[in-house]
Amino acid sequence: MCFTLPAEVAHGIEGAVGEVAHVVSDSMTAIAAGSGDLPVLATPTMVALMEAAACAALAHHLPGGLTSVGSRIDVRHLAPSPIGAQITARARATNVDGAKITFDVEASHHIGGNTVEIGRGTHVRVIVERGEFLNAL
Repeated sequence: MCFTLPAEVAHGIEGAVGEVAHVVSDSMTAIAAGSGDLPVLATPTMVALMEAAACAALAHHLPGGLTSVGSRIDVRHLAPSPIGAQITARARATNVDGAKITFDVEASHHIGGNTVEIGRGTHVRVIVERGEFLNAL
């Protein structure tokens, strides 16, 4: 299901950056995710935003029929974010090894002109052929 990317594709991916932004809503809290009982950004939601940023980094680099799937994530959730905080997640591709892409990921929140780092870590995605992957299920 996975393979080695052509050198020109791999070269274009290394260093690619993706970013997503969302405002924390009730549906993004630890209460809603079932991961806690406080009305703050849930760790699983922060992780999902980091993965979305990695997908955004790859969005314009993969040839048709290819997509990526998450295979590993190792992050620390460093600070809580209240409802209404603007969250920005960023991912930067740091290594391409065959079909495996490693990203440095980070997230921050913005409240009243202040920016606070809320999470940091690494994430690995594997490039797969969409049809083959789904047919193997």
